[in-house]
Amino acid sequence: MSEASDFASNLSSCPAGTNGWKEFEDVCIEILRYLFVPPLAKPKIQPRTFSGIDRRDAVFPNRNFDASNTWGYLLQELDARMVLFEFKNYDKTEIGKEEVDQTRNYMTKPMGRLAIMVCNKLPNEAAHIRRNTVFSSEKKIILFVTNDHLKEMLFIKEREEDPADLIVDLVEWFYLQHE
Repeated sequence: MSEASDFASNLSSCPAGTNGWKEFEDVCIEILRYLFVPPLAKPKIQPRTFSGIDRRDAVFPNRNFDASNTWGYLLQELDARMVLFEFKNYDKTEIGKEEVDQTRNYMTKPMGRLAIMVCNKLPNEAAHIRRNTVFSSEKKIILFVTNDHLKEMLFIKEREEDPADLIVDLVEWFYLQHE
């Protein structure tokens, strides 16, 4: 089995819901490190704001100031200086607009206008509508990346291609579907 296959298998074996939230988060962070470090810097895990009120799941610093690579393009396009990842491993509860608002609230000006919610299932319609509203009013993009997207990126990397191209594809699809 390949490293990509091992990661995909570990992701698939995470139990949904509160029993598996930590395992899901840990596996996702391992996958994202494998996919994106470098060119992104090592992630800051569970960083808190100075007051301690906000705690983000993982933040990957983006020091790609040359727009000739994918992350440099995202830095230029969306001010994605600190790439925020939030993990949602829900069981019976739907991933909705509250989760989108929580992620939006973490997206301060220094962070940039790109956040990625890694979800074990697709968010509901209210979440999709809310992220459109967030973009319309604040120009912030919140992508929904599913387990299937993560697995696809693993196999893109295994083919020695750039897995971040899928992130750009998702941004472009977001632009196309936005209303």
